[in-house]
Amino acid sequence: MTALAALAALSGCADEVSSHSSDGGGGGKGGKVKIMVGGIDKVIYLPAMLAQRLGYFKDEGLNIELLTEPAGIDATTSLIAGNVQGVVGFYDHTLDLQTKGKQVESVVQLAQTPGEVEIVSNKAAGGIKSPKDFAGKKLGVTGLGSSTDFLTKYLGVNAGVSTDQFTNVAVGAGQTFISALQKGSIDGGMTTDPTVAQILDKKLGKVLVDMRTPEGSQKALGGLYPSSSLYMNTDWANGHKDTVQKLANAFVRTLKWMSTHDAEEIAAKMPSDYAQGGQGLYAHAIDSTLPMFTKDGRMPADGPATVQRVLKSFNPNLKDATIDLKKTYTTEFTDKAH
Repeated sequence: MTALAALAALSGCADEVSSHSSDGGGGGKGGKVKIMVGGIDKVIYLPAMLAQRLGYFKDEGLNIELLTEPAGIDATTSLIAGNVQGVVGFYDHTLDLQTKGKQVESVVQLAQTPGEVEIVSNKAAGGIKSPKDFAGKKLGVTGLGSSTDFLTKYLGVNAGVSTDQFTNVAVGAGQTFISALQKGSIDGGMTTDPTVAQILDKKLGKVLVDMRTPEGSQKALGGLYPSSSLYMNTDWANGHKDTVQKLANAFVRTLKWMSTHDAEEIAAKMPSDYAQGGQGLYAHAIDSTLPMFTKDGRMPADGPATVQRVLKSFNPNLKDATIDLKKTYTTEFTDKAH
């Protein structure tokens, strides 16, 4: 996406989510802080809106505007274009961006596993028993270059199927993903809750690979895979440490709240329109995904190395690149939040 396109998308998203902006004090040096979320109604990014709904940004005196893009790669584009100050998206983008000369870091690590699920349609389920069967298949991802694109390629390559033997198709998430599955435009694909819960409830597909839990991440990826995070341009974070600390305080407080409340209580705090399949199904979706979240916002010790290994397995830009993992995240702010 070009910077111009990102600006257009940003304008549309602002209209969509503007009602969720907090009205607290100034962020940064008296200004508003814009955070782009890679799909604001996805359960994997739930802490962003929950922090807003709980009033924790306002408690920190922050003026936060949450915006949304359906794919993480588009949220990253907005950050690089300077349209937003932060992104709630997958940590793996920080490694990819470093190879392109962009210094971006995770300042709060919200999740320790991807929270993603590889679904196959009922029609295709007979021919896809595992990623070994990806050859010749069309697989849905939120966007090309997104984390779902990365992880789908890894699952194939790790099972002995090269990336040129299957086709990843950008179908977004939610209803667009479900529609593509129903119409047969894709044989399967990678998505998250609440989309997963809706597909299973409607009996449209089956789970092939589940990476919502630490156990699932270990089985599919060989370790914890830090995913959902608040990441920012390193220069901006270093120049606005007071604001970043307040953000870390709000997010860590939210993660702690989540760890002491059940799925029904969490669902009750979220906007009602997020529960597309009904409140009960939405609560179930949250419950299925809760194991992915950290309780303290800290980076799992071996997580960055797992992400690097996964990306290097299929991404030619990273395969021979030297990545300084210590520059892809910081614990400075979460340490002080505790």
